[in-house]
Amino acid sequence: MQLLLSTWAEAEAYLKTSKGIILPIGSTEQHGPNGLIGTDAICAEVVARGVGDATGAMVGPTIPVGMAVHHMDFAGSMTLKPSTLIALLRDYVMSLAEHGFERFFFINGHGGNVASVRAAFYEIYAENRALRGRQAPELRCTLVNWWENQEIGRLSRELFGGKEGSHATPSEVSLTQYAYPESIKTAAMDPETASPGGFYDARDFRRRHPDGRIGSAPGLASPEHGKRLFETAVEAISRQYGAFLAEA
Repeated sequence: MQLLLSTWAEAEAYLKTSKGIILPIGSTEQHGPNGLIGTDAICAEVVARGVGDATGAMVGPTIPVGMAVHHMDFAGSMTLKPSTLIALLRDYVMSLAEHGFERFFFINGHGGNVASVRAAFYEIYAENRALRGRQAPELRCTLVNWWENQEIGRLSRELFGGKEGSHATPSEVSLTQYAYPESIKTAAMDPETASPGGFYDARDFRRRHPDGRIGSAPGLASPEHGKRLFETAVEAISRQYGAFLAEA
């Protein structure tokens, strides 16, 4: 069930059977020569809806803009400050908690969100307890990166060998191509596999990685690979969601 496509009565009925909700969060940022700017939000949303379908879970609206200040030297990228993202997540979760949701399962598409999202969880816990003390509902929040499980790791190595990299990866580009085949982009890449390495800020990122890739070969992406990645991620993350709800 998608929250955006449900009525209030349907949401109320759902809460009689489950206190869990899946929340996709991504980013709007450059993804190399052939990667869509919305890649991280698309991946999180597509996987979240797949997990929702597989488990019967409610899926909340996607948060499409994240903490991506390091991508801001590339046109079209957008970012929230860490403090803004923390405040947004606090309001997002506390609004849903007011209606009775208690288990918040974030499916993430962007590594740059992780620190801010985890900080937001503690802001939520602190405020929840400050407002209601020992009578506060036992809210629990967790974050799962869609690509960060053993099954996806094995499949990525099978499909792309050592050319996955860490940004504008063939896995995430494949998943967007599966989701939006009408929006597949092509571009020349030289070299095929970009150089790896870190960076400090947006200007330094563009200097070190001028086409936006980090250690990756997204020219290897295909919608067929994306379908396999989608199915593998949904199966693995559905188990994680079930385990999260079942925790004592």
